[in-house]
Amino acid sequence: MQTNQIDVTAFGPEHLEAAVRLSRQAGWPHRLEDWQMALTLSEGVVAIEDARVVGTVLVTPYKADYATINMVIVDEAMRGRGLGRTLMDAALRIAGDRPLRLVATAEGLPLYEKLGFRETGRVLQHQGVVGEVAAPPGIEAATAADIDAIAALDRRAFGADREGLVAYLAKAGEFAVLRREGRVSGFAALRVFGRGEVIGPVVAADLDDAKALVAYFIAMRPGRFLRVDTTADAGLSGWLTEQGLAHVGGGIAMTKPPIHRAADLVANTFALANQALG
Repeated sequence: MQTNQIDVTAFGPEHLEAAVRLSRQAGWPHRLEDWQMALTLSEGVVAIEDARVVGTVLVTPYKADYATINMVIVDEAMRGRGLGRTLMDAALRIAGDRPLRLVATAEGLPLYEKLGFRETGRVLQHQGVVGEVAAPPGIEAATAADIDAIAALDRRAFGADREGLVAYLAKAGEFAVLRREGRVSGFAALRVFGRGEVIGPVVAADLDDAKALVAYFIAMRPGRFLRVDTTADAGLSGWLTEQGLAHVGGGIAMTKPPIHRAADLVANTFALANQALG
């Protein structure tokens, strides 16, 4: 059987519509705007056969600290031809010497393990239409003056400088903060994504504070479709289910080289921005 040549080229805005098509084929909820956000924060490549985009991958750098590899999609008609490995090789070149994170599907796990990634935990996707809940005390909308403190707290929790992501979220969505002694001690973000809105990242000192931050946005959105991506070890999953956000799937968190972060007394991540961005 004759096969056509596949070209790998830089991912540009002109490829976004095709990327949406691929993500829909994969069953992902990403809108054009969600892809635009990912591309704005990232660098990547697309695979093209006969002028048609048949594969994508993005690398989102957080300065020199880390990078996440995400949006790895291969057209279902192209699977079994080594295209996933080609895309990952390109991603690794883009990432350079940065430590890497990604969230793997079960199908992608064997390839990532071959490339030296190791499992660090499980990501749990929760979503659903929420009911009415009382607004928790002590949580308030963030102001522009809080953004630097939010970025600093996120840096401590995530282990990398995500100033660019925080700035983007501040423009595209909104933040809520918890203050203690006049200082920001926790925060959560909300933005439009996929079928509705996503809450995340959520950073707090402990689980009770994280619940309060999430509840603040749930209270503002009765009857709305919300999503939260948390981790199995965060302790938030059972509570999210009680709020009407069912566990519907997730992925396998992986790093290269292996990285295991201990819990922090001040800042821990209880929900991700999403599975792509960490």
